[in-house]
Amino acid sequence: MVIDCHAHLTGAHTGVTRIWGKSDAAVLAAAARVGIDVSCASILTTALPAPLEGFRECNRQLAAVTRQHPGTVRGYCYVNPGYTREALQEIRRYVTDHDFMGIKLYNEYKATDPVLYPIVELAIELGVPILYHAGHQHRPVPGQPNISDSGDLAALAARYPEAVLICAHIGGGGDWEWTVKAARAAPNVYLDTSGSVFDSGMVQMAVRVVGAERVLFGCDTSYTAGIGKVRAARLTDEQRALIMGGNMQRILAMRRG
Repeated sequence: MVIDCHAHLTGAHTGVTRIWGKSDAAVLAAAARVGIDVSCASILTTALPAPLEGFRECNRQLAAVTRQHPGTVRGYCYVNPGYTREALQEIRRYVTDHDFMGIKLYNEYKATDPVLYPIVELAIELGVPILYHAGHQHRPVPGQPNISDSGDLAALAARYPEAVLICAHIGGGGDWEWTVKAARAAPNVYLDTSGSVFDSGMVQMAVRVVGAERVLFGCDTSYTAGIGKVRAARLTDEQRALIMGGNMQRILAMRRG
């Protein structure tokens, strides 16, 4: 089974959610064409930081999509951790009542901020992963002053070794070599291969440094780059099978909620 650990959809196009340029039907058709069986998806708000009603609407729309595509689309519950009580209620509701498979966090807060702790503790209780928007830049990113990198995720992972943290899109721009190396000593941090960057050797370095068991196939809607960089990497059949779906199947099986 091929599982894309990092997908995005748009829902009903109400103006609250971010539009990626294609309808959900077109996105899912593209995923099917490149052989993806399951898309683990989130819907994000247009406004950042995400307002309360904004992320609530995103999750309502994603729940409708998962009902329309059972087994093909699995949902991440997207929240802004600053709304602690409401975010915890939202996560518990969508994981337990709507079969969402994880939590999506963006750049409202750094991964080292204590506001994250209740979210991570609930993720551990429910046995679900957190997909965390991340990137290591060598200059400020004005639109993302609180962007985390794999070093921040490693620090959070050390505090919560039971958590499953996915460092999003190592190929999403920035210094991917630094990203890979900073995650080395954090066994519960997984690296997502997605992003439009497809530098030669990126996937192979990730496997060499953290092990194939901690690398997850993802596209982040860049399907040509997403599938191509893993197919082009010099990997054993066993390593490729783990990356393309085996590792994510193991993570999904951890769920207790």
